[in-house]
Amino acid sequence: MCRWLAAYTEVPILLERALYAPAHSLIDQSLHSKLGAEATNGDGFGVGWYDDQPSPGVFRSIEPAWNDQNLRELAAHVRSGLFFAHIRAAIGSAVQQTNCHPFRHGRWLFMHNGFIADLDRVRRDLVLAVDESLYPAITGQADTELLFYLALTFGLEDDPPDAVARAIGLVEAVGQKNGVKYPFQGTVATTDGERMWAFRYSSEGKSRSLFFTGHVPTLRKLYPEREIFEEVSDDARIIVSEPMGDLPGAWNEVPESSYGVVGQGDDQLRTFMVKPPARSVAVSAPA
Repeated sequence: MCRWLAAYTEVPILLERALYAPAHSLIDQSLHSKLGAEATNGDGFGVGWYDDQPSPGVFRSIEPAWNDQNLRELAAHVRSGLFFAHIRAAIGSAVQQTNCHPFRHGRWLFMHNGFIADLDRVRRDLVLAVDESLYPAITGQADTELLFYLALTFGLEDDPPDAVARAIGLVEAVGQKNGVKYPFQGTVATTDGERMWAFRYSSEGKSRSLFFTGHVPTLRKLYPEREIFEEVSDDARIIVSEPMGDLPGAWNEVPESSYGVVGQGDDQLRTFMVKPPARSVAVSAPA
């Protein structure tokens, strides 16, 4: 599988503060993941960040994150108050830039750790459900990109939790029609540059790991020597596939079948339930 990080700091910080500085940073996890399905995540990486431009910047590469000097240079110079980072362990699609996360459409970024099970058996029905105006924007083979465009089809830009619930609901409906026992597995993050949403869900009820940082003012009191807590805003949050250190009280596990919202003073943790696909989306029976 993969590892990812979604950071909302409000006050722009250098990307390297999150990607390289922590003891068990995302770069360290690319070689030494403790909670992932694989210890090594070396099939490419990507970062996406927001600044004063109309759309987010994205840098993706098929190089292992631990060995890419361009990533180190970029991270030492780019500042952002909201950014995504992802390291990849490919399990079904080719190792190429168009399959690296995060994926971008307009103001939106999207990334995922997990899989759509038996994708070859369900891909056709899922692709046909993507709005025809969005379909030409799909450039890769990854199941995550397909999930992103299904969510966009179902209204991601208006109601992210509902859109993701309906996209995964369609994946489950199509998978079950084709005899797939557990069609979906994973954790998902998406953002419009102002708020971000993170989801933990699997058809089996045994989802990939996901954690979020604790209350910043509390962490400042617990760890006054940690400069990073002074640099970020009171409502800053970092959401990660696995903790980047072992500070007691710093990390909280996202409950199974839950989603969180962060940004613009909107900090929530809610139950996540998938929804059936819209009636207008046909789910064909297996041949």
